[in-house]
Amino acid sequence: QVQLVESGGGLVQPGGSLKLSCAASGRIFSIDVMGWDRQAPGKQRELVATITSGGTTNYVESVKGRFTITRDDAKNTVYLQMNSLKPEDTAVYYCNARGILKDAADFVSWGQGTQVTVSS
Repeated sequence: QVQLVESGGGLVQPGGSLKLSCAASGRIFSIDVMGWDRQAPGKQRELVATITSGGTTNYVESVKGRFTITRDDAKNTVYLQMNSLKPEDTAVYYCNARGILKDAADFVSWGQGTQVTVSS
């Protein structure tokens, strides 16, 4: 089994920055994709960013130019650097990962979620 532990959420003022971290642990052979989703009050959950094992990134349009997703394969960790934060970025952010276990089985795992609040 794979567990994801998130950290870095909190309260920040508009225009501020925050960096989220998510570390995966378990019998992991490889992680193909890691990413971040978010769910704001009254809104559907949406993809924020993903990064593949090859380093290819994708972002939802609303965060392009402001957010950067990176990964450290040695630590099985994904990061989300969030700059120029806006009130509409307020949401619970969920880390996720997909890959292969050491027994060759596929896995999909989700973090517990971390609250990001952007407010004056």
